[in-house]
Amino acid sequence: MSTELQQPPFKSGVLRWIDERLPVLTWAYNELVVYPAPKNLNYWWNFGSLAGIILVVQIVTGVILVMSYTPHADLAFDSVEGYIMRDVNWGWLIRYLHANGASMFFALVYIHMFRGLYYGSYKKPRELLWILGVIILLLMMATAFMGYVLPWGNMSYWAATVITNLFSAIPLVGEPLVTWLWGGFTVANPTLQRFFSLHYLLPFVIFAVVFLHILALHQFGSNNPLGIDLSKKDKIPFHPYYTVKDVFGLCVFLLVYGYFVFYAPTAFISPTNFIPADPLQTPTHIVPEWYFLPFYAILRAITFDFLWIVPAKLGGVIAMFAAIGVLFFVPWLDTSKVRSARFRPIYKWFFWLLVIDVLVLGWAGANPPEGWYLVAAQLGTLYYFAHFLVIMPVLGKIERPLPLPTSLSDPVLRGTRSQTAN
Repeated sequence: MSTELQQPPFKSGVLRWIDERLPVLTWAYNELVVYPAPKNLNYWWNFGSLAGIILVVQIVTGVILVMSYTPHADLAFDSVEGYIMRDVNWGWLIRYLHANGASMFFALVYIHMFRGLYYGSYKKPRELLWILGVIILLLMMATAFMGYVLPWGNMSYWAATVITNLFSAIPLVGEPLVTWLWGGFTVANPTLQRFFSLHYLLPFVIFAVVFLHILALHQFGSNNPLGIDLSKKDKIPFHPYYTVKDVFGLCVFLLVYGYFVFYAPTAFISPTNFIPADPLQTPTHIVPEWYFLPFYAILRAITFDFLWIVPAKLGGVIAMFAAIGVLFFVPWLDTSKVRSARFRPIYKWFFWLLVIDVLVLGWAGANPPEGWYLVAAQLGTLYYFAHFLVIMPVLGKIERPLPLPTSLSDPVLRGTRSQTAN
């Protein structure tokens, strides 16, 4: 979005002197204050800014926790459950803010992505914006998985063993890759130190990609619930209109976040993880954190060799990574020229089927891969891929979108706005 830079309101003083030599304040003023945003954004657009806020919370609390954490297999569990939780001033609060913050972060990002799927925010010219969002999701998953291992509880230990061992199914490079991840021939102290190092580094990489994500967003401006290109007359400054709206959304979010931190701090922590890691005691049912469960169900849904060529283990790994990889191609898999599902009566129903399907996959992933749980995982996996690879391309060709409202169809009132993504 090519607009001329506006100067911040200060005309003299230290801030002006700094800005003349390093125009960071001018950039921030134009991108965060006078940035023209569509006037019809609803509260579903709050989740992006909320995710950015919780990312900062995770980085700050993580840095504080590192000051008291000991990345050693013999000391990690006691440093978390003993020293941080009992001896460090407010250590319990920082730990619960960080642990529950991960779940809040994923919940916000998932809602943010589903909003993008509903309103077509991935379509031209915002394809790169969507791709950067998927990259952020991948980095989040890697960071969260490594962070889950750090308390060195029994579930952490065995989850690390099971998940990392999956890479051994990759032909030729699988075994060396697992050995490198473990730092040896089993999950042990070198594994913990590797995961600790990467878990500390990746959030800063996420922060950098989020910065690129915001730049890509502001290049063409925000999408809106109608999915049309708005004229300048239909836009308002981001501040104070949307900063006030974001502050209200933040207050509501903090109520939910605070409930889990103060009243249900261990709701997302497996009871098995309060037992020190024991290589000789395997948990009855190994499950990852809730935000991995849909992909975990897809991994376990492939329980048979594919055409007697691809082993079941390798097929499950391929399916799990393909479930994320297919998201990169969504801007081109959706062949409809209409962005918003408000004007796509058939796609709207399939969108909600996808939401239900992901919830079913999460439910199946939380239970043993047997009986109806396995059937649900296999059917859910089938629909998941069919939604992106079959339904979206075909539906975009045959669906007849609804007409725009009268006020938007009028050429005089509409101006340069367009319903299509082209």
